[in-house]
Amino acid sequence: MKKILVIEDEEQVRENLVDLLDAEDYEAIGAENGRVGVSRATGELPDLILCDVMMPELDGYGVIDELRQNPDTATIPFIFLTAKAEKADRAKGMELGADNYLAKPFTREELLAAIAARLGKQAAIEEKSQKKLEELRRNIARAMPHELRTPLNGILSYSQMLLEECEELDPSEIREMAEDIHSSGQRLYRLTQNYLLYAELELAKYDPSRRRALQAEAPSLAESAIAESAREIVKLAKREADLQLQVREATVNISPTHLYKIVAELVDNACKYSSPGLPCLVGGSTGEDGDFILSVSDRGRGMTREQIDALGAYMQFDRENYEQQGSGLGLAIAKSLAELYNGQFSIESVPGEGTTVRVTLPLASEPTQSDLNGS
Repeated sequence: MKKILVIEDEEQVRENLVDLLDAEDYEAIGAENGRVGVSRATGELPDLILCDVMMPELDGYGVIDELRQNPDTATIPFIFLTAKAEKADRAKGMELGADNYLAKPFTREELLAAIAARLGKQAAIEEKSQKKLEELRRNIARAMPHELRTPLNGILSYSQMLLEECEELDPSEIREMAEDIHSSGQRLYRLTQNYLLYAELELAKYDPSRRRALQAEAPSLAESAIAESAREIVKLAKREADLQLQVREATVNISPTHLYKIVAELVDNACKYSSPGLPCLVGGSTGEDGDFILSVSDRGRGMTREQIDALGAYMQFDRENYEQQGSGLGLAIAKSLAELYNGQFSIESVPGEGTTVRVTLPLASEPTQSDLNGS
């Protein structure tokens, strides 16, 4: 039985709505004003909310504003009941996250049709989200065993040798094994973090509260985040001499952590699929449309059009001909992060010549120093 919260300050109207919904096999609960309505919504977590606009203490706009900021209530379908049906009023409600407006007076049929439509749409969204989650679980189940096994084998085999032969090994051999264990541990940690991040990004596509939480740390200064991330990756790949940075400063509407991650995955991908000694160019500049364009180019083996079109998580191309580490998540994560901030992701590649990946992100207004410090 679906639960519907009715927030209405006129007692007779509220009771009539509750009785009508009860008669239609809904579980209806009432709230006499906006403040009580917010409290009951957070406590009861209804499947849908009907809310008057003009109320004392806290009006309907204040109700939806508070509920949309709470992750627990952010996605509950919300229908305004109002005698004010002006275009400006409707626009304000929609901007705050309302799903529909019913202008008073409305008929029983109009009310039930609006409720059925919103609950049906919510069910479709939840079904799509569940299917995506199941697909994600299947993909992880297929890809994860191999990717976990390789670093785990390194950790287990070298640690076993240290335990069994530590008295016969000289310090240089012990150090070499310890470095291999550490390297395998780092690879395993990064793999785990990437799986968790990709899962979170996939779920956020269907959950506004998750999206808002992930976006909370924006904006960031591009030049420092890009340069720091790129230098760290080429250092790990022992490709410092190959890095070419051409990045202009800009304030970009993306969190520093996510910008850093995009750069890390793109540069790591460029290093994996090109040979040492070939350049890895990382650029960043403001585009003509008032956005920021990040690009990472290599002169590696490239991809075909078919391979680019098939891009997705857990996909590695030509693995039978080329052996490389990685789960294939890097480009998928970079693409999902760009889209999280309403950015764009594109790949240009010529087999045998190289690849350029571009990420276009919206610029932000200049932040204060406290914004950049996260305070």
